[in-house]
Amino acid sequence: MFKTALLLFFCFFSQNTFSQKKFIPFSDKNILYEGRIDYTKDAAILMWPGTAVKINFKGTAISAECKDEDTSNYYNVIVDHHNIHIIQFDTIKKSITLAAHLSYGKHSVELFKRTEWDKGKTWLYGFELNKKNKILKPDKLPKRKIEFFGNSITCGYAINDMVHDSPAGYYENNYDAYAALTARHFNAQYHCTAKSGIGIMISWFPLIMPEMYDRLDPTDSTSKWNFSKYIPDVVVINLLQNDSWLVNMPNNEQFKIKFGTKPPDADYIINAYKNFVQTIRSKYRQAKIICMLGNMDITKENSPWPGYVSKAVEELHDNKIFTWFAPFKKTKGHPKVKEQQALANGLIQFINQHIKW
Repeated sequence: MFKTALLLFFCFFSQNTFSQKKFIPFSDKNILYEGRIDYTKDAAILMWPGTAVKINFKGTAISAECKDEDTSNYYNVIVDHHNIHIIQFDTIKKSITLAAHLSYGKHSVELFKRTEWDKGKTWLYGFELNKKNKILKPDKLPKRKIEFFGNSITCGYAINDMVHDSPAGYYENNYDAYAALTARHFNAQYHCTAKSGIGIMISWFPLIMPEMYDRLDPTDSTSKWNFSKYIPDVVVINLLQNDSWLVNMPNNEQFKIKFGTKPPDADYIINAYKNFVQTIRSKYRQAKIICMLGNMDITKENSPWPGYVSKAVEELHDNKIFTWFAPFKKTKGHPKVKEQQALANGLIQFINQHIKW
């Protein structure tokens, strides 16, 4: 008798607790997404750095139901546009609290992917609210749009590692990298098509940017992005840093595959860069394109690489394509927080001076 009563109480308590939650599926029209995101029937799949999900709600708390491919991914949870904490998801599908103990009222939560796609995918199934709470209409998306094609500098690789240059996801933060800083400064929508180690002619791995730039799922060569879904006003291309190292490494396996025994000459480099810029132009006919370099040793004194880029742009005869070369930071390793901010400041100043949105 006692066991039966206890079981009935437990069932009532479980049902009552469950009934206090309301599930908002990932496909709800009031959820805003930024970045190249793959949508399946069950979940939104987040891969690229800087991918973001935003939701407005009325209540005191919100959770997300997610699963991660790898625990190397990190996200910023941004509550009410300014309160930020870092979160990881498990490799098992589960609900995790994003914000709690808020004053009852209108709130916003944004999930922002700090890490790049080699840290794995994240499946977002939806959000959970208390039953008496409700989802609200989303904010209007900014009119301006910007997209970055880049490497580790753009990703924010090792930005928080003040001692070394660790590849661990814990030290990466796209949110504080110059690209995201620039987008927020101009209140622009933001796409970040980037990967650490990638180049235009050669990378530290087989994939190069001309093979990756048009992918939805960066790990799948058959998965293609629909460029009509996002047409930026401004495109920033910040590449060649990895090329500049690897063309001088004849013993590197990728060098042997790409070039054999002879490094590319100036004409080869200029044409490769020009071809990639033309490819981007073919996708975005009206965009202003900034061909950027910096701020690692590719722009140090006597570097030939700014000259290669200038020559390529000159030969394109396109008055909507610009060049901007950030000064060499004169420190080892990847740019840290202050150096990323300096990059953003320089790019913002250049855009203000040369580009009308």
